Amino acid sequence: MSFAFDGFKTGLPLASPNSGVDRVDPTLRRGRAATLNRSGRYEAEIREQIHDGWDRDEDLPPLKTEVAVEKPKTVITRNDSPDIAFDRSINPYRGCEHGCVYCFARPTHAYMGLSPGLDFETKLFAKQGAAELLEQELANPNYKPQTIAIGTNTDPYQPIERTRRVMRSVLEVLHRTSHPVAIVTKSNLVTRDIDLLAPMAAEGLAKVAISITTLDPVLARKMEPRAPTPAKRLEAIRQLSAAGIPVAVMVAPILPGLTDHEIEKILAAAWEAGAREAGYVLLRLPLEVKDLVRGWLEENYPDKAKHVLSLVRSTRGGKDYDPTFGQRQTGTGPYAWTIGRRFEMAARCLGFNERKLTMRTDLFDPPVLQGGQYALL
Repeated sequence: MSFAFDGFKTGLPLASPNSGVDRVDPTLRRGRAATLNRSGRYEAEIREQIHDGWDRDEDLPPLKTEVAVEKPKTVITRNDSPDIAFDRSINPYRGCEHGCVYCFARPTHAYMGLSPGLDFETKLFAKQGAAELLEQELANPNYKPQTIAIGTNTDPYQPIERTRRVMRSVLEVLHRTSHPVAIVTKSNLVTRDIDLLAPMAAEGLAKVAISITTLDPVLARKMEPRAPTPAKRLEAIRQLSAAGIPVAVMVAPILPGLTDHEIEKILAAAWEAGAREAGYVLLRLPLEVKDLVRGWLEENYPDKAKHVLSLVRSTRGGKDYDPTFGQRQTGTGPYAWTIGRRFEMAARCLGFNERKLTMRTDLFDPPVLQGGQYALL
């Protein structure tokens, strides 16, 4: 893979001299959710941001989004997790400019020698050439088609997709080969691809899930700074549904004590917009995410921070996070049980999940690579 980051691995100034708070200057991270940019957990050296006592003669520029090109050897990722409904996925990008502070994918940036904090939302990787790799993998005589999930790690329709078009190129291959696909996104950019998704959906080959965390635009701006507004996501549901594309709403994640009061409202708004399936995920705080969410709460909702984190621990057996299969998505304990029952009752009353789409695999038409040979029969 090739890297083209300017100022790669450079430090950033703290919020104030001698503050004792390991946070990046707010003026530099405007429009970003993470307050921290600590070194990745696999690094041999830990770099701390320490104010040297000198006054700055000039202001430093705010953080900009930088994109490096990644050249993977394969594009389909396999998994055997018992609590995930798919066994293969594609992630067109690493990192995500949406910058959702709670994103469970943030810790994966440590694998790249980068911070799960601000690096995750400013230093991105685009898998250019993913479509060509996908064709090669689908053309393998031993390949057996099953639904490919896209958007399970980072959002395939994040802002850089407008120019990079990696997701579009992947979808074109799936459309051409009649391969089933399930997409998860919180971006209305998905409506750009209705021309591909609608004919696929008509044959039982496509469905889309739109993630809505809150209907409050002020909270959304703080928590998901570069993601489309809740109103735009609802409009995306309307457009997809009107085009005959099955749409689900993901109330995810639910933040105890901060967004859990909106469960019923989100479901009602999504139903009115045309969604007919629904799911939820309780806030997860794996690895570095716990400190990022804590820092974000202390900065934006200091009066609620301790209460929110206490409720989270009550759903994770007294810990910040419990990765146990079958529990990590919904949590345990009385509070988690209440969240689950409220969601189920609201979804049932509205009519969600009465009929779930079964994706077709019998229409799959493997690509023929250059120099290949078509089957006789």
